[in-house]
Amino acid sequence: MLSTRIGICAAWCKICARCSSSAASSRWKPLTHNGNPAVTSNDLLRPSDRRHSSSGFLYIALVNIALAASLFASTAFAQSAPGNARFINPAGLSAPTGYTHVVQAPAGRTLYLSGQIALDSQGQLVGANNFSAQAEQVFANLKTALEAGGAGFDQVVKLTIYVTDMSQLKALRAARDKYINVKHPPASTLVEVRKLARDGLLLEIDAIAVVPD
Repeated sequence: MLSTRIGICAAWCKICARCSSSAASSRWKPLTHNGNPAVTSNDLLRPSDRRHSSSGFLYIALVNIALAASLFASTAFAQSAPGNARFINPAGLSAPTGYTHVVQAPAGRTLYLSGQIALDSQGQLVGANNFSAQAEQVFANLKTALEAGGAGFDQVVKLTIYVTDMSQLKALRAARDKYINVKHPPASTLVEVRKLARDGLLLEIDAIAVVPD
């Protein structure tokens, strides 16, 4: 891609140099009509020079288009989402499933959420031996924590997920997709661990959110 851009720029420089040298040559002289000076800027050029000028400008326009296309093709696929964060999946990485490779957060207040587990407001475990029930409770707790900081899941830029059984991914995704923006999912890390801080816990999730100024 770099060599392509260099080639395009070199071609552009050649046509510019050609036009410049032509402008300095004796061919660029005012013409007269019946002894009178030409009255239009186009008439200041001989017919052959007018053809050269038109073709030169057309060539430069085409080079502009080609250069813009090459720049677009080499950039990462990026989209903006609510909250003004940019969600970027570079062309050189595999297509993500349910997460984004790169999230560029906007300027604002950053919220760091502690790992949330499947405890209700009374500190009681919800969904003993039931991964789906625990996942639902964990995301509900994340929602409560985000709202306390004036944010929502649209402002979440990163999730870190710890599970004790990676075979429960389907249930995890089902719960997650009820809360996150599935069109612009946050960056994520998923890790299987041997055990969490309390007996009976099957997952824990922490989050980072940015609330724009």
